[in-house]
Amino acid sequence: MSALPATAAAVTPPRSRNRAWGKFKRNHVAMLGLGIVAFFVLLALLAPLIANHDPFQTSFTTIRKAPSASYWLGTDELGRDIFSRMVYGARASLMAGLVSVLIALAVGVPFGLAAGYFGGWTDSCISRATEALLAIPFLILAIALAAFLGPSLINAMIAIGVSAAPKFVRLTRGQVLAVKNEDYVQSARALGASDLRIIARHVFPNVMPPLIVQATITIATAIIAEASLSFLGLGLQPPNPSWGSMLNTAKNFMTQAPWMSIFPGSAIFLVVLGFNLLGDGLRDALDPRQEK
Repeated sequence: MSALPATAAAVTPPRSRNRAWGKFKRNHVAMLGLGIVAFFVLLALLAPLIANHDPFQTSFTTIRKAPSASYWLGTDELGRDIFSRMVYGARASLMAGLVSVLIALAVGVPFGLAAGYFGGWTDSCISRATEALLAIPFLILAIALAAFLGPSLINAMIAIGVSAAPKFVRLTRGQVLAVKNEDYVQSARALGASDLRIIARHVFPNVMPPLIVQATITIATAIIAEASLSFLGLGLQPPNPSWGSMLNTAKNFMTQAPWMSIFPGSAIFLVVLGFNLLGDGLRDALDPRQEK
């Protein structure tokens, strides 16, 4: 009977979730980040309704036009509307950030759980491989993988996801090492629960909060990485709109048409800022050490 309260402690009570949400709502900086992220998500989802021009339509009579009532953010070197291309480009950037992080979680979390829970040679092999990958700068590894796989948005997302996975392996392993010796885990083991059941029911739910925070911050990193790969020609290919490829073109017209670089660059800055502020707010709300 004494094992039952300990096992029940493995699940976060609704009161704790409500307290975390309350702390998050009181954090004005975090709410600002949430608002920025929500704005760009809605922009991407409603792109066909918001864009006032065809993002692929070229016009040699409107080449590099300054912002005006007809072209809110101006036009590019082929006369295409920059605002419409930025709206559709938000889809590529946000999808790249989200899918890349999901790939990193799918690869990193299982290895981290196995390394932290089983220990021994399993931990040694996984940890040494993780350390070897972490020794390579993130962006360099992503560029190398994207170049190997070939230029496309899907390959760029795979490259970014695999490059970010070692961070989740290390984080998950550390959290599991702190959780696996808790009383509720030992109680479940004493009751005869299998390792897989203990990991799924008691260990994994209690290592999720740090993973959620890290995933949110990593989305910002992935968006920058996708823009970098597109800038280098390894991401989404023209004429499909991408903020990184738009910057690549704009670098040739910095003096003649500065709006071609200002607006895509500002969009990348704002969405990355939003995800970073959101991640910091989630960290403060989910960290039990900051309970007041």
